[in-house]
Amino acid sequence: MTMDAIEHIARHVVETRFGDLPNEAVAASQKFILDTIGVGLAGGRGPWVEELINAQGPAPACDTARVWGQRKVLDARAAALCNAYQIHNAEYDCVHEQAVVHPVTVVLAASLAEIDRVQSNSGAITSGEQLVRAITVGVDVACHLGVASASPLKFFRPGTCGAFGATAAVAILRGFGAEQLISAFGIAHAQLCGTMQAHTEGSPLLAMQMGFNARNALTASDLAAQGIPGTRHILEGPFGFFAIFEGEHCLDEVLPQLGNLWRITEVAHKPFPSGRATHGIVDACLTLRKEQLFAHGDIRSALARVPPLTHHLVGRPVSKEMDINYARLCVRFVAARALISGNVVSEDFTAEARRDPVTLSLAERIDIEINNNPDPNALSPIELEIEYHNGARMCSRIDIVYGHPAKPMSRTAWLEKFRSNWRRSAVPLSDSACERVIERIDSLPAVTDTATIIDDLVP
Repeated sequence: MTMDAIEHIARHVVETRFGDLPNEAVAASQKFILDTIGVGLAGGRGPWVEELINAQGPAPACDTARVWGQRKVLDARAAALCNAYQIHNAEYDCVHEQAVVHPVTVVLAASLAEIDRVQSNSGAITSGEQLVRAITVGVDVACHLGVASASPLKFFRPGTCGAFGATAAVAILRGFGAEQLISAFGIAHAQLCGTMQAHTEGSPLLAMQMGFNARNALTASDLAAQGIPGTRHILEGPFGFFAIFEGEHCLDEVLPQLGNLWRITEVAHKPFPSGRATHGIVDACLTLRKEQLFAHGDIRSALARVPPLTHHLVGRPVSKEMDINYARLCVRFVAARALISGNVVSEDFTAEARRDPVTLSLAERIDIEINNNPDPNALSPIELEIEYHNGARMCSRIDIVYGHPAKPMSRTAWLEKFRSNWRRSAVPLSDSACERVIERIDSLPAVTDTATIIDDLVP
């Protein structure tokens, strides 16, 4: 009897043990757990965080978890929602480029909420090996589904694929068998959400969709634990994931890679707090700025030739009325900030910076043109041509974008990113706690109780 695709995936999830994970995958998991925690702490200062937290209501007597960088304890499902929102609202969370998925965001938010809930309810502890296994395999599920899609982005894939990854991770933490996990996948599928309208408008709902899916993964696991069955042909059915949310796919090519290709090793850091689709152009801007030593006032115009997906995601017009979420996804604005300051940092998105006349003037002289790339999910290569007032022209081509494993941030650079994000926590956290978290995650497989990491993420 031929196994359905979801059975293949469920068996991969429940049968993979920590000892099956290659060292490279374990190291990548540790690195991106740390990165994602830092991004989530900084995101606590983002727009609508307080309102979102307040909307969750008072904490129950049990099943609670903590919101990172906040003095707030919530229902675990609500905490997963809020933490995932904090992680994504600054567009600073790591990404799998081929899958077009931020794979750790939903997976880690749900997993740490589950760990926190279990510890608060019963005192039971979750080891570092269990957490690494859950994150690595959960990311694997999310990314394999994203890679299997051969269609242009229609729904918000980081949320939808993230829900499957988070459900897998929580199932590992709970010790589900394959059949129980399939039920949880089916219930998660029934709750999938995330439209690209929020991305198009630059709405805070974009990041909230990550939160909704983190919450829904926990809910799906709760219901499956009670024996409630889910739908079964979740991926390939006539109204399954690919038929409804994606379209054309190559699932048959991807399934054999399970257990052989660990997708977390392909995840890219985000060096800049903006949409990943902006990063190739930023990389080109900074390369030319460094090589040519020009001033931004020397620039008459710039032209970026980009893949269709990049244009779709970030090729939007600039406006002095932009809010922060829109600006982070406007490559004209982000590129202008890079050309002016030689970097892109969180302070580039303040209300004052978004209305800076020099930045807006330069941004309006940057054109975005679609190239002939046939891959609907490609974010590179990109080409940038700058014309100066004296008539000179300079060009740069970026095939691999900074932050990708083939062009990585150094450990020094990503640790500085983490420490900088740590210092942006909504409620100040100590430097000693920061270094303790780095040390614990550096040695995560040997950590006995991962809830002690969460202890350092709250005041």
